[in-house]
Amino acid sequence: MDWTEILGTLTGLWCVWLLWRQSIWNWPVGLLNNAFFFVLFWQAGLFADATLQIVFALLGLWGWWAWRRGALNTDCPPGRLNARKAAALAMLLPALTAVIALFLRRFSESTVPVWDAWVTALSLGAVWMQGRKYLENWLLWIVVDVFSIGLYVYKGLHLTAALYLLFIGLCVAGYRDWRRQIP
Repeated sequence: MDWTEILGTLTGLWCVWLLWRQSIWNWPVGLLNNAFFFVLFWQAGLFADATLQIVFALLGLWGWWAWRRGALNTDCPPGRLNARKAAALAMLLPALTAVIALFLRRFSESTVPVWDAWVTALSLGAVWMQGRKYLENWLLWIVVDVFSIGLYVYKGLHLTAALYLLFIGLCVAGYRDWRRQIP
């Protein structure tokens, strides 16, 4: 455990708590979290997770803009993911996992390319849903968190694994709160 993991853990908790509260500040805090976890995951050899932090940062900028300027501002209640989009994600995420895993096998020294790719693909789907304020983002984040806990324990990132265990509780609370707000 080092300061990068500690600061990543603290900013991660803060970010998810702010998201639960539907605070626009979840986006800039998330950008700080991305920076800490990029360094941590790169050092741990989780190259897809590290690269994911760059993608998260870009999506975070988009989400911040969408919540600030677009129809999805903090006054807008959460919505539901429709069946067409859910079906598209159900087909896209496994395919994306396969592509990322192939890339990791070919161009990295990842010791867990499929697992790393799976967490990455699901996380991309979840952050996209989060930016659109779909209630179901919380459910996908729970799946991501469960897989991440095992991955981070395996890689010796125990504080990060504990963080993801806490994330599950925050996701359950966020899901319940957002569900009550849907018209």
